[in-house]
Amino acid sequence: MTRQPPLTVSDPIGYAFAVAGAVLFSTKGIFIKLAYGQGVSTEMLLSLRMLVALPVYLLILVTILRREDSLRRALSVPVVLASMAVGILGYYLSSYLDFLGLNFVTAQYERLVLFTYPFFVLLFGVWFFGDRMLWRVVPAMLVSYAGLLVIFGWNLAINPDGLVTGTLLVLAAAITFALYQHLAKRQMLTIGAGLFTCIGMSTAALVAIGQNLVLAGPASYLGLTPQIWAYGLALGLLGTVLPSFLMNMGMARIGARATASTGAFGPVVTIIIAVLVLGEPFTLFHAIGTALVLAGSVLFTRAERAARKATP
Repeated sequence: MTRQPPLTVSDPIGYAFAVAGAVLFSTKGIFIKLAYGQGVSTEMLLSLRMLVALPVYLLILVTILRREDSLRRALSVPVVLASMAVGILGYYLSSYLDFLGLNFVTAQYERLVLFTYPFFVLLFGVWFFGDRMLWRVVPAMLVSYAGLLVIFGWNLAINPDGLVTGTLLVLAAAITFALYQHLAKRQMLTIGAGLFTCIGMSTAALVAIGQNLVLAGPASYLGLTPQIWAYGLALGLLGTVLPSFLMNMGMARIGARATASTGAFGPVVTIIIAVLVLGEPFTLFHAIGTALVLAGSVLFTRAERAARKATP
């Protein structure tokens, strides 16, 4: 078993990794929306993202296995299969639900809904992984959900078509990603963040590419424009490869809860780019809702840290 650095919520490097990953992940919705404007299907776009990312992960995987004897010895059939399953959950299923949801909602609203996943990380930790319930974070959760309700209400009044469907799809993506965070942490303790990321993402990539090949066939890639390929390249590198490694390295150092609490930068970056690039509206209701969501996140982080310090 490879030796891991001690977990600590005061680890600045771990937080830096997690924040950088959250910021880069926030560009994903923008590229997806731009690609949808070119008429590309959800399955094709997800496969393009993975087609670009897959060679990178395979190259890194081979490099790690060549250089790290201890990691290679830690691999076993159960460990590999578990890593593959967790990768499919977090990098295929969660991503597919999110991509589907973006057919119906704006990029900034999608990011805010996804931003609720730290709450599910907490709940899953209590329900399934033996964590202690931190009741002092409940008011923070309610504040964030109040913000989502404000924006949901505005969208329901202005453009209700597909809003409920899109919200439920993105919420399902947040739930599956929260479960992934707990399961991924356990795999990383065995084989390390880098090796797990390569195995999990490579498996998810093969599933996504295989799905599109079955639905559209190999010839479907030949009809894509250079612009669509460019969006796929951006999704694969900026929205997938770099943030996945940064997020997992952060998680390995500071844990799933602390990593989840650093995502406040994501919605802010998404909103700015969505307004400037996509021309999405940003009204007083959006400002109030966003402020509530972010305030809830800040309160959540402070309450969780205070609870951890108070724990003997």
